Amino acid sequence: MVNRLIELLGKDKVSVSQSDLEAHGRDEGYPETAKPVAVVYAESPQDVSAVLELAAANDHAVIPFGAGTSLEGSLLPLKPTISLDLTRMNRILEVHPEDFLAVVEAGVTRKQLNERLRREGLFFPVDPGADASLGGMAATNASGTTTVRYGGMHQNVLALEAVMANGEVVRFGRPVRKTSSGYDLKDLLIGSEGTLGVITKLWVKLHPLPAEVHTLRVYFESITDAARGAYALMAAGLPVARLELVDEQAIAAVNRHLNRSYPEKPLLLVEFHSSTPAAVAAESEFAEELLRDAGAVGMDTAQTAEERTAQWEARHEAYWALVHMYPGREYLLTDTAVPLSKMPGLVEYAQKLMQEMQLTGNILGHVGDGNFHTIIAATAEEYPRAEEFSKKLVTRALELGGTATGEHGIGLRKMKFMEAEHGPALAWMRRVKQAFDPAGVLNPGKVLPSAE
Repeated sequence: MVNRLIELLGKDKVSVSQSDLEAHGRDEGYPETAKPVAVVYAESPQDVSAVLELAAANDHAVIPFGAGTSLEGSLLPLKPTISLDLTRMNRILEVHPEDFLAVVEAGVTRKQLNERLRREGLFFPVDPGADASLGGMAATNASGTTTVRYGGMHQNVLALEAVMANGEVVRFGRPVRKTSSGYDLKDLLIGSEGTLGVITKLWVKLHPLPAEVHTLRVYFESITDAARGAYALMAAGLPVARLELVDEQAIAAVNRHLNRSYPEKPLLLVEFHSSTPAAVAAESEFAEELLRDAGAVGMDTAQTAEERTAQWEARHEAYWALVHMYPGREYLLTDTAVPLSKMPGLVEYAQKLMQEMQLTGNILGHVGDGNFHTIIAATAEEYPRAEEFSKKLVTRALELGGTATGEHGIGLRKMKFMEAEHGPALAWMRRVKQAFDPAGVLNPGKVLPSAE
């Protein structure tokens, strides 16, 4: 297979080095690893087509690979597999400021795109923390800190190009803000984790950079009070741009990791975006009043752009802060989402359950969306207990009308919850997979548990 790939694509596009194989046989959040047969660095949709056709003819799987920052085992080969790395497809093809639109190849990263857009006074808002590739972000329906205001990838991808399992290159969607034309197959591919097609190009929605930004750090005595404060902000209808929960364990780890001196209490990070100073001042003043009524015991304002950057760095580094505090452990991340009114209760349940099961970890949340994450730093002996914690938390989320994953995807880890969450709809998902990928070439064994 390696020789045939080299004949087909050239030696510079095919790697079998051990470091490449190891890097492409794992993701950030799943403990098991497995090496692919080879890594192919595609440079065009035609390269992708050629790989898919060859793989299908030789009973090999193909797993698309971007920045490798997925968390649920989506990148783990389960049979002889070609890892299809799209990072060389990293050109920003077009920027249309007048239409608030950019056209990019799948390997373009969000930071790369936003650096290009600064001169236009625009930005691409989806911010999952990692500098992920936009193709990978679409494949996992990524979201993050700004989703409460701007939406996730479903809301910010207008059209996409994908190579299907048979090698055909197809565009789904149109680069317009609304359409009622035909079945929405574009959104079917977004979040499919590489199981229905390989995304190679995206038409993405852009937004004006906010003229005014106001950011608050709000401290509480308990994580439940902080979660209730977040609910109060959303229930008041305030146009919050970011609303993040960080528990006291995470703050302690961040202080140590980044040499900060934040009070080690449960914290809400709140940000407003507006076009005028008067509007952002009025929104912030009302928010501060609501948060004090909800039990806030302290409040700081980020006074400068540098301080705002440092604040959001602290939020995005919370996972790595925990890793550095407990080196050598396994880190199990669970993300769930529930209806907004149920979020404070589930956050409280998660903290109490973690304490009862004597596990070490923290709670972080995009709580404006009803979505939060728990991160457990487990020893080898504790890991089965951490998995049981995750199972109990997801089960409670489903009982509350929520979902097993708000943004990390299904991969391997969350497949066991698909039947409980989707019921008869799961059979229709299997029919879709069969229609798009009858030979089972595209990332087989992920997302959908076997019918047996």
